[in-house]
Amino acid sequence: MNEYEQEDPIPQGDLALQLTALPRETNGFGDIYGGWLVSQMDLAGTAMASRVAAGRVATVSIDRMAFMVPVPVGAQLSFYTQTLEVGRSSIRMLVEVWSDDPLSSEWRKVTEAVFVFVAIDGSGRTRPVAPRR
Repeated sequence: MNEYEQEDPIPQGDLALQLTALPRETNGFGDIYGGWLVSQMDLAGTAMASRVAAGRVATVSIDRMAFMVPVPVGAQLSFYTQTLEVGRSSIRMLVEVWSDDPLSSEWRKVTEAVFVFVAIDGSGRTRPVAPRR
């Protein structure tokens, strides 16, 4: 068992996005492109980080990403986010992707990564994250 696998896995955090893998997002073998999946993870993380920051955020980095299983066309994907840490202007967010394969009815964790976002103002400059009330 590697560091990404759990004995009895369940999604961590809040559901941020759900979508179906369509043929246009797949390679010639019918599995989705990893880059497309990363972009969807970024969308889910950005949505939640912008809530935490109460405004605009930008992606700064992505840590520890590994794909555990291929995702076939038609799979229902669920993206879960969990805020790990809020700094002065940064937000560390865990983003997990889970797949519900309609052919096998298998619920599996596909990947996870830690995204770091920074709060920015209207000019694109770093700004402090407002304290939560």
